[in-house]
Amino acid sequence: MATLPLKIFCAVSGGVLACISYFKVREPDDSYRLILKDRPEERLARLTKRERRFVEFASAEYAGQIFMTPGDFLASVLERNPKPCIRRKILTHDELAYFHRHVPPVGQNTTMLFRKLSDSGILSFADYLFLLSVLTRPESGFRIVFDMFDTDGNQRIDHSEFIVIQKILGRTLKERSDDEDTIKTLSRLTSRTDRQISANEYTAARKDIVTTLQVHFFGIHGNGTLRYAEFYNFMKHLQQEVLQIEFGRYSRGRNFISDEEFAHLLLSYMNLKPQQYDQYLQRIHNIGVSRHSVTYEEFESFCQVLHNLDDFVVAMRFFYSVKKAISKDEFAQAVRICSGKKVDAHLIDLVFALFDEDCDGYVSLNEFLLMMKNKLRFRCDHQPVGVKAFKRCMRQEMRY
Repeated sequence: MATLPLKIFCAVSGGVLACISYFKVREPDDSYRLILKDRPEERLARLTKRERRFVEFASAEYAGQIFMTPGDFLASVLERNPKPCIRRKILTHDELAYFHRHVPPVGQNTTMLFRKLSDSGILSFADYLFLLSVLTRPESGFRIVFDMFDTDGNQRIDHSEFIVIQKILGRTLKERSDDEDTIKTLSRLTSRTDRQISANEYTAARKDIVTTLQVHFFGIHGNGTLRYAEFYNFMKHLQQEVLQIEFGRYSRGRNFISDEEFAHLLLSYMNLKPQQYDQYLQRIHNIGVSRHSVTYEEFESFCQVLHNLDDFVVAMRFFYSVKKAISKDEFAQAVRICSGKKVDAHLIDLVFALFDEDCDGYVSLNEFLLMMKNKLRFRCDHQPVGVKAFKRCMRQEMRY
């Protein structure tokens, strides 16, 4: 009888070893190794912040060129680090054609566009820089971006006018003088390499690769035009889509979040230690207001400060030139002037509760501005004020 537990132990151990043997990961074959995402030259390349982030989040490749999917782009602006990924997906010509057939026209653009497309599409590095600019642009700046592309001034953008941004990018990259690893990686952001591809793919790749964004704007054949109203809706919807995702992480299907959740959302952009978090949140608990929720509409209005941050800083510097601290009324006035939106007084109470260290009703905005700038850590460092300035911003972005 004493041997019965030993027999059971041996049987169980044998089953575990059999399972381990059965599910043991096999060594990847040669073709698999060729498309590992973590390429040596990508690790060693001297890239700008934008280039590095694009390379890290891009999960697709076609004809030797690296692409983000719409889902990759959302992750790049919402996550600190990309999800673990062993390799990029090598797309075929047929797969790309399938993606293009299912891209909705710009007239059907919604705040769910990028979430619905998810991994079914491609975005180039030029698209990535353009979309980052969209996310940080105030409504007053939408017209500037449109006019940059509208080279003939007919109030419509066609496909050839739109891809001028890619030509600007291509010239900038060619001006770079770097080591071999960097040049090799940069070449995969804007052009095809000599990697072996099928004859069918090679024929398609001889032309400029059409991205999902171009199909959305100009149709699958590229013969459509884009009006300002459509362009405006696209930019507005993309900003709203990112805000909805941010808000949804805390609301969990509700149309509101608690005061503490709003504080967590703001503080998530600051590199704080756990005890520092507790200090900030304790201030929220101490304000003693009767209402304890923030609606999505209030959150969206508050985020207009983000899209008008430079104007907001100018307004704050004006107050700072007169006195050393800012009151709630002055803060509300600066927000209203720079964004054209009236932010709910409760949100201003929350901001002051977080950043008013001595609880005297005044706040030094250094920490607040640092938090807002951290939230914009993916933006162009120089806000454009005209067509030439916008182009210069894109060129300068390559050098950071």
